[in-house]
Amino acid sequence: MTIPEQQLPDELSLLAAVEAAYPNELTRACEALVRGLPVLVECDKGLVGFFYAGLRGRLRRQQIRCNYIDGRVAQQPGQMPMGLVPTMLGQLRDAVRGGTHGEDEARHVMVLPHLDLLTTSSGALTSEAREVVALLYENPNILWLGFRDPSFNLPKVIANLFQHRISIIGVSRERLGHLVTQRESRKLGRGGLDVYKLYKQVSGVHAIRLRQLLASLEGEDYPDDSSPVWAQIRQATLDGELSVPELSLTEDIGGYAEVKKKITEDILDIIKRKEALEDPKEIARIEGLIPRGMIFWGPPGTGKTLFAKAIASALGAAVQVVNGPELKSRWVGESEENLRRIFIQARQSAPSLIVFDELDSFASQRGTYAGSGVEHSMVNQLLTEMDGFRSNEMVFVIGTTNFVESLDAALLRPGRFEFHLHIPYPKAEDREAILEIYNQRLGLAMSEDALTHATRQTGHPIEGSDAVTGRWSGDHIQALCRSIARQRLRDARTDETTIADVELALTANLDLPKLTPEEELVVATHECGHAIVALHTKHSPAIDRISIRGDLTGALGFVRYADPAHKYVVTHDQLVDSIATLFGGREAEEELLGRLTIGSGHDIERATSIAHALIQSYGLQPSGALEVRTFERDEPLSERTREIIDSEIRALLDRERERARQIIREHRDELSALRDLLLEKKVIDAKTLTKKVPDAVHPPEAPTVD
Repeated sequence: MTIPEQQLPDELSLLAAVEAAYPNELTRACEALVRGLPVLVECDKGLVGFFYAGLRGRLRRQQIRCNYIDGRVAQQPGQMPMGLVPTMLGQLRDAVRGGTHGEDEARHVMVLPHLDLLTTSSGALTSEAREVVALLYENPNILWLGFRDPSFNLPKVIANLFQHRISIIGVSRERLGHLVTQRESRKLGRGGLDVYKLYKQVSGVHAIRLRQLLASLEGEDYPDDSSPVWAQIRQATLDGELSVPELSLTEDIGGYAEVKKKITEDILDIIKRKEALEDPKEIARIEGLIPRGMIFWGPPGTGKTLFAKAIASALGAAVQVVNGPELKSRWVGESEENLRRIFIQARQSAPSLIVFDELDSFASQRGTYAGSGVEHSMVNQLLTEMDGFRSNEMVFVIGTTNFVESLDAALLRPGRFEFHLHIPYPKAEDREAILEIYNQRLGLAMSEDALTHATRQTGHPIEGSDAVTGRWSGDHIQALCRSIARQRLRDARTDETTIADVELALTANLDLPKLTPEEELVVATHECGHAIVALHTKHSPAIDRISIRGDLTGALGFVRYADPAHKYVVTHDQLVDSIATLFGGREAEEELLGRLTIGSGHDIERATSIAHALIQSYGLQPSGALEVRTFERDEPLSERTREIIDSEIRALLDRERERARQIIREHRDELSALRDLLLEKKVIDAKTLTKKVPDAVHPPEAPTVD
């Protein structure tokens, strides 16, 4: 890993650096040309001239001459200058058609250092590119050596001419020690050159750029603190507009302890352990264990990209966030080139991390596309690029998706996207941690009660949404905190944020229904009927709040329940108590008002649905008159069986309705007092409810951690 300073060169020319960095590539190119195979070298423009110079020396020793077509001509006095591309095209035309190119010239190589400039186009070939295609294929006795910058497109008809291709990105770790002088090593610290540490920062930098970078290092020799020099190197290797994010996994992302633990143990700790090793064999073994491809999946707004940036920050890696749909192009082959260019830029700026946002937009299961079919080629290109990583390159790929089940199976096999991380909606402790971060960051000064209230309220579906897709994510919590901050700014507040402030922010954008006093009386009676039955049935969930403010779903009021302690096991008693609770609103209307409204229609529908499920799907009928099995609704059954099923459902509903009626009558005074309080306050929380109904069988309580 460490090369003593005395073993490093004193001086190093740029050509010598290229010879030292790419001996294998130069040899392969020379051998291919000697065998009569056209060669295409893919490398950065800055490397072309020096690589050709090193290759030319080898070819001369093989008695092979080269004709370098680069568009340079001697300018005659008074002559009008021509553009570079027309000049190169003219030189190419003369080279192809100006000689016989017979057997005596078979060992003459035509060199096109700017092949990409001659042929680059989007969509259909340009007129110049069409002529270049014809010229390249016109004389089979000409041996071509072409250079292409990876950032330029090359039409397939031209790329297919070159039977041997060499791609150069960066410098291999084994050759890096030949490219640093003694003076430069002294700038990096004491004890010689740590090759592995340097490679981590410059693995994607080609030899010429590396020499220029190292020669520009500033500072004293053998510094006590070499971090400024390493920071200078890192900044110089960032390509284009890339940057290293500053985001702490522990301090800037709230909650998600399990997600953070998995990231730390399976990625960050392994990389730290690798960097502490000295045995090259052990290092190579550890490098093979580090996952290069990762899938972060979960619902929108849960911080998948945020976690990716935190990983990049911990690794000192540059980040490219790529939106999947933006990669697609209407031009044939350009979508694949867009992908290829992203990977090249990432490798040149290593350590780096590519984040493919909405990966499923182009990497769905092949054969399932309804679009143009370009997705199939993009998946193939993505697989090719990921398989082309060197094991010691610090380049990582993270795909984020809301639909992991739709991704192509080939992407998920080991060696590609083998590390899968589920980032779900935040749990109670996660929401509290997220709120605390924004509380500090936005200066909200939330009281303890307000923080607890916000944590509990964000555990329920967002008003106007369903229980599955309408849950609170980190983005929603941020929006809530920003709303509170704007309220405080408008009112020039410096005091604590209270529960009332949180409630105002929660309902600020709701178009709540305006009820008349008579309507409020009916709604309050109905909702308190549900609450009284729930409070006096053992297996009903704890109540979090009662409201007659309404919500966006059209409900004029609601009873909201706390999250249950057990979410995944539902018992017969819980379902039966829920039927009784659903009847509570209807029975309360009849008991206190002496009349019924259509507001209980949805309650009866839900109660009937639960009863059907208990009898037909779960085998939990009261009498046991039916065998224990499922009965599908469209299943052909005998008339007798249907009568029994209907009878069981009717008996269950009648029994629970009667139980709800008895509870309402026994606790009529409590119901009346609770209704009057709700009419006054509009909203009753769990704490107030506990005081109002002290004898509840299942009293309100703080919600269990979800």
